[in-house]
Amino acid sequence: MSYGAICLTALLFIASSAVYASTPQRIISLSPHATELAFAAGLGDKLIAVSDYSDYPPAAQKLEKIANYKGINVDRIVALQPDLIITWPEGNPVREINKLKQMGFHLYASHVQTLADISKNLIDLSQFATNPSIGQQAAKTFNSQLKALKQRYSHQTPVRYFYQLSQKPIITVAQDNWPSEVFSFCGGKNVFGDSPSPYPQVGIEQVVLAQPDVIFTSEHAMTDGSMWQEWKNEIPAVGHHRVWSLHSDWLNRPTPRTLRAIKEVCQYFAQARENLTRK
Repeated sequence: MSYGAICLTALLFIASSAVYASTPQRIISLSPHATELAFAAGLGDKLIAVSDYSDYPPAAQKLEKIANYKGINVDRIVALQPDLIITWPEGNPVREINKLKQMGFHLYASHVQTLADISKNLIDLSQFATNPSIGQQAAKTFNSQLKALKQRYSHQTPVRYFYQLSQKPIITVAQDNWPSEVFSFCGGKNVFGDSPSPYPQVGIEQVVLAQPDVIFTSEHAMTDGSMWQEWKNEIPAVGHHRVWSLHSDWLNRPTPRTLRAIKEVCQYFAQARENLTRK
């Protein structure tokens, strides 16, 4: 049995070992990535409300919105009486999550920090579905495609990169925080990887000193990288036209569509390596 099959079997065993009195029929998601994972796991027909920006798949856009970056509408959740709430510990306010817990609501915490966590979440959520095989198959497909991408892009020469998550202020991502693993998977070396803050705020001068060979921007922050043009003589990535905008939802939301982000990032790194080799 392959390593991937062993991991999947173990995850299936863990998921099936949990015992619930009944399968949830009314589910609420409190983040866009959790909404997308819920649909992928076969829970779309049970979702009654979601967070703002839950726009994929398109069916999610029709659902009531009860949470955003400012907080959670606890009173509305009480009125809706869900029997499962999918939370996002890294993004939802702790106080409001604790309040829901104290009220006795059944919560599933969607922790996603690594690529492996995506398939784990799919399997965990599949136990709440009428047909668990949907989520289990989604996890299997994800792992299989991830393995194929690893075989294609592993053992590549490291490329120094800077990922710009936002423009005002300039925020980036340190190592071991989502989505840094996507870049690492493709052979990227984060110029701010050692930052003590998970999502550090940096200045242009710090980026100049870091000398990245590639700059990636979030399309939600900027689309053309024009703010960097005046630094083309100081930053290698800018001077050699290696400032690229990435599809934000693929990259920033840990879901099966992360595979698309991996392909996009790996292809850009491959292009950068060709440029660096010709220098």
